Amino acid sequence: MKAVIIDDEKDSREILANYIAKYCPGVTVSGFGESVDTGLAAIAEHQPDIVFLDIEMPYGNGFDLLDRAPEISFETVFVTAFDHYAMQALNQSAAYYLLKPIDIDELIKAVEKIRKERSEDHYTQHARILLDNLRAGPEQHQKVMLPTLEGFEIVSIRNIMYCEAEDNFTRFHFESGPPQLICRTLKHFEDLLRPYRFVRIHRSYLINPEYVIRYSKGKGGYITMKNNKELEVSPNRKKELMEAFEK
Repeated sequence: MKAVIIDDEKDSREILANYIAKYCPGVTVSGFGESVDTGLAAIAEHQPDIVFLDIEMPYGNGFDLLDRAPEISFETVFVTAFDHYAMQALNQSAAYYLLKPIDIDELIKAVEKIRKERSEDHYTQHARILLDNLRAGPEQHQKVMLPTLEGFEIVSIRNIMYCEAEDNFTRFHFESGPPQLICRTLKHFEDLLRPYRFVRIHRSYLINPEYVIRYSKGKGGYITMKNNKELEVSPNRKKELMEAFEK
């Protein structure tokens, strides 16, 4: 596989190139870029399989580069210092990313995942989903990639009715379509979906308030979802639920 590294810091480019040469056999670094413009030129010239892309650069960021790319025929590994907005977007699309300073084991893992997924029939570029979400804006029109036992599902956030904990898995219930068992914990999705008004009402339930049709009083109470499923509300979660509806 051919790779291009796009980062405004020369030292960062060189360190990553050395790591790839030493620890990622079968991957050749073919070109470099230090900005959106030079990065696009390197991609056009070398036609890489993987682009290692720094998110924060002068005169634009990594997301701008993807938006300007005439065609995304490559997979992207984002390289970033911690940034809440960026991490939210990357996790939502299950995109590959590396935190600075780069961990060699994480680099190897990302490259091997890309190598494996590019060989599979159902291969879908995570960067495409990320780009679609950035264009869609912050509302529930966005999509999320959900890893299943067989592969993954790409679903619209507004189609998610509620999520139910099942040990280290989460069962998703949708407005339309059958439930899906997803290979992540409910806590993972609580963090991921909170910006979209999802509310944790119980240790076992994370709900989309858009689908609540009734609340019944009690110590914590119960809510009834659009599919007539009744879910218990924990007493210590009741306040958060009421605040969600007040907003």
